[in-house]
Amino acid sequence: MQKMGSAIILIILGLIVLAFPLLGVVPVAVISGFLVLILGLGLLFGGIAEMGESAGLGILEIILGIIALILGIGFIFNPALFSFVAGLIVYLVGIFLIIVGIVGIVTKGDSRWNGVIALIIGILYIIVGTLFAKNPEYLGILIGLWLLIMGIMMLFQRD
Repeated sequence: MQKMGSAIILIILGLIVLAFPLLGVVPVAVISGFLVLILGLGLLFGGIAEMGESAGLGILEIILGIIALILGIGFIFNPALFSFVAGLIVYLVGIFLIIVGIVGIVTKGDSRWNGVIALIIGILYIIVGTLFAKNPEYLGILIGLWLLIMGIMMLFQRD
C-alpha cells in the first residue's frame, strides 16, 4: 500500500513539474547547491588539514573547495546556473562519445557498430546539452518526465 501511495505522489509531482517546468528545477538546484556547498566545506577543511603533510595536495583541495563553495552558492541562489552546468556536462560527455565513436569506427575489428552507436548517442547528447544550456525549462521537463516514468513504473512493479 505504501508503494502505491509513493507511486501516485511521484505521478502527481511529475505532472505538476511538467505543467510548471521551472518548479522542478528550483528544488533540484537548491538541494544540489547545499550538497555541493557541504562538499566544498569538506574539501576546504580537508585541504587545510592536509597542508602539514602535503602542501601540493592541500592547495589543490583548498582550490577545489573554493570552486565547490562558489558553485554551491550559485546553485542555491541562481537555479539557471545549475541548468547551465548540467547542460555543459552533458555537452562534454557528448563530445567524448563522438570521439570514442569515431575511434571505434576507424579502428579495425568488431567495435565498428559500437562506434556508430557511440557516435549517434554523442550527437544526441550534444543536442540535449545545447537545449539545457539555453533554457532551464528543458531540464524541468526532463525532471517531470523522470518523476512521471518512475511513478508509473513503481505503480506497475510487482513485489
